[in-house]
Amino acid sequence: MLLRFTKMHGIGNDFVVLDLLSQRFNLQEQHVRMIADRRFGIGCDQVLVVEAPRQPDVDFRYRIYNGDGSEVEQCGNGARCFAKFVRDKKLTGKRSIRVETASGIIELSMIEGQQVAVNMGQPILRPADIPFTTEQSQRASYAIEAAGQPCEISVVSMGNPHAVMLVDDVESADIATLGPAIESHSQFPQQVNAGFMQIVSRHEINLRVYERGAGETLACGTGACAAVVSGILRGLLDQRVTAKLRGGSLTIEWRGEGHAVMMTGPASHVFEGQIQI
Repeated sequence: MLLRFTKMHGIGNDFVVLDLLSQRFNLQEQHVRMIADRRFGIGCDQVLVVEAPRQPDVDFRYRIYNGDGSEVEQCGNGARCFAKFVRDKKLTGKRSIRVETASGIIELSMIEGQQVAVNMGQPILRPADIPFTTEQSQRASYAIEAAGQPCEISVVSMGNPHAVMLVDDVESADIATLGPAIESHSQFPQQVNAGFMQIVSRHEINLRVYERGAGETLACGTGACAAVVSGILRGLLDQRVTAKLRGGSLTIEWRGEGHAVMMTGPASHVFEGQIQI
């Protein structure tokens, strides 16, 4: 069948968005891999799916698939694109919507221009809930070994797990080696997204993220949230931070434990088309 799609990106983190409300299709893992392939398909970091909600108090169900076909719990850059998509396609007239994800309910709000604000919910810090296997109690950082070298990481879940490592310079960090080593580390039973954070000031960071199932991407919204949370917990950052990633910048706000993380950034339409499946 011919499947309609929209190509979008959030500061370089690119997506193929499928409206499975107005068209019926049983999306399978092999379909996702074909769509995401940059040589033989459309090409994207993730495939995002719009579905009808399963709960009465939410507007949509939001599903996220990595390029390898695996379904994941959350994607912050994708969430902003999701909000713009459903507004542009007139699937809703609301400026603020509640969306069901595999990790819970999130709230998305359209603001001026192309900007979208996302209430990402409270970060998860308890190791067993991330999940992260350790005999230590909850703390701001943990010592592990990756690629044969000692590493100090913070561990945070924003609905998906993140390990954040401080580096002096994101440009010289050995992400090609450490990224996959941390991603598949035995202490993360569901694998993990590996973030590499350079502190520029108390209100600015540089960040690169090696995403599980996707490799290094130009941007990662949940990774930016996790990095800022980890920096605040370590006493290195203020409550409002600009996170600069290779594809652009996000504003992250967190007032501490017991509060939700707020993420604000752009969402952009690229093109539309149809693909034969």
